Amino acid sequence: MTTATEVPTDDRPLRVALLSYRSKPHCGGQGIYLRHVSRELAALGHHVEVYSGQPYPELEPGPQLLTLPSLDLYRDEDPFRTPRPSEIRDWVDLLEVGMMWTAAFPEPLTFSIRALRTLRARRADFDIVHDNQVLAYGMLGIPRLGLPLVTSIHHPISVDRRIELAQARGFSRVTKRRWYSFVRMQARVARRVGPIMTGSESSRDDILRDFKVAPENIRVIPLGVDTRLFYPRAAPRVPGSLIAVASADSPVKGIPTLLRAFAKLATERDVSLTVVGKPAPGGPTEKLIGELSLGERVRFVTGISDTDLAELVASTEIAVVPSLYEGFSLPAVEHMASGTPLVASRTGALPEVTGDAAVLVSPGDPEELAAALRRLQDSPAERERLSAAALERVQQRFAWQAVAKATVAEYRKAIAAGPDAGSSLPTGAGDADR
Repeated sequence: MTTATEVPTDDRPLRVALLSYRSKPHCGGQGIYLRHVSRELAALGHHVEVYSGQPYPELEPGPQLLTLPSLDLYRDEDPFRTPRPSEIRDWVDLLEVGMMWTAAFPEPLTFSIRALRTLRARRADFDIVHDNQVLAYGMLGIPRLGLPLVTSIHHPISVDRRIELAQARGFSRVTKRRWYSFVRMQARVARRVGPIMTGSESSRDDILRDFKVAPENIRVIPLGVDTRLFYPRAAPRVPGSLIAVASADSPVKGIPTLLRAFAKLATERDVSLTVVGKPAPGGPTEKLIGELSLGERVRFVTGISDTDLAELVASTEIAVVPSLYEGFSLPAVEHMASGTPLVASRTGALPEVTGDAAVLVSPGDPEELAAALRRLQDSPAERERLSAAALERVQQRFAWQAVAKATVAEYRKAIAAGPDAGSSLPTGAGDADR
């Protein structure tokens, strides 16, 4: 067995610790990425142990899951709960609940402390540590254990923060600023860790702008799609059906724009909309549906299996990604792999991801989105063209095995460079995130 200070040869299997503070696929792209990359790394012969807090990931055979339980303060059935005194195990739990009570989001920081504490006792068991966008202060202690570190940033959360603050009013601006206070920590940590992997040139540009990371530290590795699940079906698609896979209440995902566009279509034709996401009871999305009198024409689906999701996407006539920003958009690639004609916002990485395989519209413009959907519904030939272009683009560019191989190459470079490579704060960068 190698020690953490030995460099494995180019063909020797690696021992990988993959860290992710919340990893359930329904939490978004971080969970989907973790599931597929861990599977493909294991399929390449590497030993992969996934460390995660709640909600835990749904891993496929190959990688091992090691749980690092938090207080799980944001569980779906009881968000922002107050834990019982008997649940408090140590000072990290006290920090977690104290930050929540003061409107901050503690999970990245507290997970990083727990992960560092666990890895300290197992430093000889791994060749490399891979941080799946935790970007918290505990990560800075990993190189001091003699373990090389690589980091994935799917997109800087500073973009979400900027969009949500622009839409917030009154006291909610104060609470959102406090909630997003962890972003300053992530920027500081990003500048001090080693190599950073991201899925698009657009995300690379955003990381450079918002986190002030040294350009030579960023590697672009496009993400993949599971074509075992997402592929065209022989059955005909449901006429007039639309689908969006997005967090229903997150402003950055653009669901209000889609609902307003859909309301215009619903006045003139027989259409239906399925949103794969869960709106908060009485929240902004539910209120908007009531204001627009959409009633049963909009259906929300949550907690379905990957197989059911893939069947749903493949049965739908048109898919929509109405986001105000995307650092990559795995749902867009899943729609494309299913041959489902796609309308997407002209923002972030979406033009880069979709190429000529989607109709692009201005983000946040319901009139333009409604017009694009109307034209596409009325043109079977254009839907067929988009479907063929999407399938060809997926085959050429997006495969999880290729992502895993490129990731292993970055692992080996980081191991060869040593644990201290890229771990110092660049001169003059300390105030860049203010």
